[in-house]
Formats: sequence, C-alpha cells, structure tokens
Amino acid sequence: MFGTICYFLISTFYYTNQQKYIVLLQIGVVTILIPIAFFYFLRSFNKADDVMIPDLSERKIPLIFQGMILYLLLSNTIKESILPELYFYLLGGLISTFILLILVFLKIKASIHLVGISALTVFVGALSLHFEVNVIYGFAVLVLLNGLVATSRLELKAHTYKEILFGFFTGLLPQLALTYLWL
Repeated sequence: MFGTICYFLISTFYYTNQQKYIVLLQIGVVTILIPIAFFYFLRSFNKADDVMIPDLSERKIPLIFQGMILYLLLSNTIKESILPELYFYLLGGLISTFILLILVFLKIKASIHLVGISALTVFVGALSLHFEVNVIYGFAVLVLLNGLVATSRLELKAHTYKEILFGFFTGLLPQLALTYLWL
C-alpha cells in the first residue's frame, strides 16, 4: 500500500483522482483487509498464535497465501502495460515472498518487516531516478526507517542480526534486479 501511495506521489504521469482511488482501493483490500481476515481465520483454527508469527512453522500458510494474493493482484489488477513500475514493484514482492517461503522450508528465519521496508526504499529511490524527481528527504527518511525497524526487531528480541540481514537482502535484491527492467 505504501509503495502504491509513493508511486502516485512521485509519478509524473497524469492519473485522475478516480483512477488513483480505484487502484488504492483494490490494493488496500487485497493487501490489508483480506490478510487481516485470513489471520483471524488462521487464529480461529489455532494455526497462528500471534500477528508477528514468531514460530517458523506458522509462517508457511501465511506466506503461501500472500504469494497467492500477490499473484492474483498482478494477473488481474495491476497490468505491466498500464502501471509498469508498480507491476514490477509488486512482482518483486512476490519474488521476496517466494524467497521467504524457501527460507522457511530451509528452517531459516528472516525479518519480514525488513523485507518490506528495504523493498520500499529501493522502489522509492528507483522512482526518483526514473521520473527525475528529487525525493532525497523521503529517501533519507526511508533509510532511517530501515535502521529503526532493524533496531526495534533486535531490541524486541524478535530476530538475530543474521535474520535481520536475511530480511534486508530478501527485500532489496529482487527490487534491484527488477528495477533494471523498468528504469
């Protein structure tokens, strides 16, 4: 959702407010409301104890579900020909989800919080380059947020340094690789 908001704020293409609202509504429902409902569904069947999902074995079903909804969003709503930058950003999210799922099956935990914030940081930086718009202050805030999120996850003892790094690079690398296709 934040990536979509940043896209519409930075993009120099003209979109009507109605077009923006429709895309934001679709992405909001698919990436916020449906996952919240799915979490409560899992919780009612004792498949997820906490929203942070600290247990590695409990991450499989939510990650598979996230991959499915991102795939549906990419195949039905966000088209490469209409919103290419946003399409590749979400595709990077799908690839990151797939990598997280592989890591879970390898019994390696990664910070999903860092995946999200590092991917958003790369996306905003790439949008700035692509549209030649100076967003240095916003980018600086995102870099700072990367550090704050990492620090908070360590302070809460939710992750180790290695898990923080796995999360950071799982979000960063797919976005960097896909940026090559649209930048």
